[in-house]
Amino acid sequence: MSVAPTRGRRLPWAAVVPAAIAFAFLVVPLVGLVQQVPWGRLGADLTTPEAVDALRLSVICSLGATALSVLLGLPLAWVLARVEFPGRSIVRALTLLPMVVPPVVAGVGLFYAFGRDGLVGEYLLRWFGVQLTFSTAGAVVAETFVAMPFFVVTVEAAFRTVDRRYEDAAATLGTGRFGVFRRVTLPLVRPALVAGAALAWARALGEFGATITFAGNIQGRTQTVPLAVYLLLETHPEVAIGLSVVLVALCVGVLALLRDRWLGVP
Repeated sequence: MSVAPTRGRRLPWAAVVPAAIAFAFLVVPLVGLVQQVPWGRLGADLTTPEAVDALRLSVICSLGATALSVLLGLPLAWVLARVEFPGRSIVRALTLLPMVVPPVVAGVGLFYAFGRDGLVGEYLLRWFGVQLTFSTAGAVVAETFVAMPFFVVTVEAAFRTVDRRYEDAAATLGTGRFGVFRRVTLPLVRPALVAGAALAWARALGEFGATITFAGNIQGRTQTVPLAVYLLLETHPEVAIGLSVVLVALCVGVLALLRDRWLGVP
């Protein structure tokens, strides 16, 4: 005798159908991209001088941006999570602003802050002879600006969830504040540190607007993979497609590795 399914077990078509449409909307462009990859000559395309320079710069700049994001973002995340001070909500909002502001606008802001005649750039050039615009260091700065908030928001949330009883126990045993932070707090938030750093790296790797506006698009100096793809679509589209697939594969790999750390799914 067959048993009719209960109401709770029926397939919720009202949710499934729009969910499927949304998923298809997000996936179809990727399928279209993969479909255009000239797999037979992909290796040759990725070893052209333009592709090699772009890949090399992307690795250098994204790793540099990640290192700066961790170095500067870690204390910022701790202060936002643990220190009460007037205007903390405003500081947090401004810290996370690069996540939503148009990248080109971010590049314009960087230009007027760190350019030759910028608010800070003028003194960097006058006192130290450092010019960030149209340089590899400038590309690192642009990528750090857009990537650091991803690290901060991830690590700040972890600091807030730490059970402070462990820190208090270590303090009562005579461990200093820095010792508690290094031996207790950091190990407890290590998964979030790794996840935040990986997200910052992925965001830096794919940065386009702020980089091209602030650092330019100079092969061998500031032309990272996204910028190279933009130019190569006009002259060598097969190379642009190959580089695009490399970026997609790296980003998918990062998200897949972090699914249990960041998305909270097994």
